[in-house]
This record gives sequence, C-alpha cells and structure tokens, in this order.
Amino acid sequence: MNPSTMRPFPISVVTMGPGSQGEEAPEYLPMPKGMETFSAPSLPYDAPPDVVVRAERLLRFFVDGAAEVGFAGGAKLDLLGLDAPVREVINQSMGFGEVSAFTTAPEHWRVQETAFAGLWRVLKVADDGVMLVDRLETGVVPAVLIDAMLATTTDELPAPDYPAGTMNAPALVEELRQQAAAWRPGSAAHIINLTLLPVSDADLDTLYHWLGHREVSILSRGYGNCRITSTRLKNVWWVQYFNSMDTLILNSIEVIGMPEVALASDEDFSDSIERLREYLAMMADPL
Repeated sequence: MNPSTMRPFPISVVTMGPGSQGEEAPEYLPMPKGMETFSAPSLPYDAPPDVVVRAERLLRFFVDGAAEVGFAGGAKLDLLGLDAPVREVINQSMGFGEVSAFTTAPEHWRVQETAFAGLWRVLKVADDGVMLVDRLETGVVPAVLIDAMLATTTDELPAPDYPAGTMNAPALVEELRQQAAAWRPGSAAHIINLTLLPVSDADLDTLYHWLGHREVSILSRGYGNCRITSTRLKNVWWVQYFNSMDTLILNSIEVIGMPEVALASDEDFSDSIERLREYLAMMADPL
C-alpha cells in the first residue's frame, strides 16, 4: 500500500430510511446502519511462488511476535526495505479495515487499519513525497496519531469573543476548558452532544472558530461514516457522524486522549491473530 492506493476520504456508508411510525410521528434524519464485517483479503494472484513464500514467512514472523508480546506490546514489521513484489503481496494480503487517518503536522503520517483489526499500516511521507516509513504495527491505535495531537495542541485556550445571537456558547466553552484541564489518561471521556442541545448558529460558529479543525483527521466507518478531528485544545476532539448524503446527523465534542470509535479492542486483536494465522495457512498451501 502506498499513498496513491490508499482509500480516499470520504467513504460512503449504508443508511436506513425514515421511521415508519405513522404520519403523526416526527421525522428524524437517517442514522448510520451499515456495519463492517470481517472479509478475508483475496489470496495473492499472479505472484511468483517464491515471492509468496517470502511474504508469508515475514507475515508469520510478525504475527507470532505480536501474539507473544500481546496487544499492548506494539509489535512492528518494517516494510520499507522490501523489494516491490514482496510488498505488493503483503498489500494484497493485509487489505483495508474500518479506520483511516492522516496528520498534516508536525509530520505527514498516513495510517490505514488492515482487514485484521488492531493491525495497522503506518506510513510517513516527506514534504517532497518520498516515503520515509512504511511498517505494520499492532495496538489500539498507532501512537503517531496521538503524538501529533499532543504536539499541535495547547493546554489552555482563552475564551473567545461572543457575537450577538449566542446562547449556550459561553457555558460550553467554560465546560470544555475545565474538562480539558482536568482530564488525565485513564479517565472516562467527557462528551458534549451538540445535536441534543439547544444551540444557535452563532453558538456553533463560535465553537468551530474557537476550537478549529486541526492536524489529525480520522475516518471510522464501523457504524456509518464517523469523522474525528483534533482541535486546538489538548485532548479535545470533534466527533461527527454523516449519512450517505454527507449530511451531518450527530455532532459532538469529546474530551479524551483518543475517541473510542477509532480504537481497536483486545477482542479485535485476538480475533485478528487467529484470522491472520488461518489466512497464512491458506497462503502457504493454497490448494
């Protein structure tokens, strides 16, 4: 996988239609319904047998090491120095998963979850487009995304000016400032669901301009199309769900190190190790 072959943003989702509770029932915007289920990548095609064998051995070494160190161990496999045929077989073998991400500062990282949840393809690209890092790694989410958020945010953000028409923006700003200052690793997420709150257009404009959309962008499509964006305030994220018409249907702000919707779980990792070993067994003996 290279930047030119990574899936672009946004990725369309399957949605459900309006409610069917009679003419008197209120109509709601459709909520995401599509859920990604595991589909094993296709076995490599038109690749020389010796190349397939080399790729299979590398991936088996990686999965055995990942299983040994455990989910929190962060197993890694460097792919940058491999010759093109072997990398192409690994590309076909790992496939695409639910989560994609990129950073724009302080460095340019590209992240793609593979078809095996908890196993990630992580790439670093220089300003001139040269590939600097290409690796597989395991974990709840690649640390480069959290590192980029921490490096491009601030601990404190002064309150903004409030234009005419604001209602709840001052209270929400103070809530976010206090929660961001108090949040510590291991704490539960503090979530503000703007969709359910009485907020004016002036409130939303104030929050958007105050927090901003910053240098880490994540797309998770496990349940619909969820876009996650870092802000100017440390550990504060926009988390927004869109339907297939690209209409915003759920708008929230989360105070957390990384929103849960972007994370792989221990169960995902265990399943992925088993599935990848099954896939490698077929790869080694396709007949």
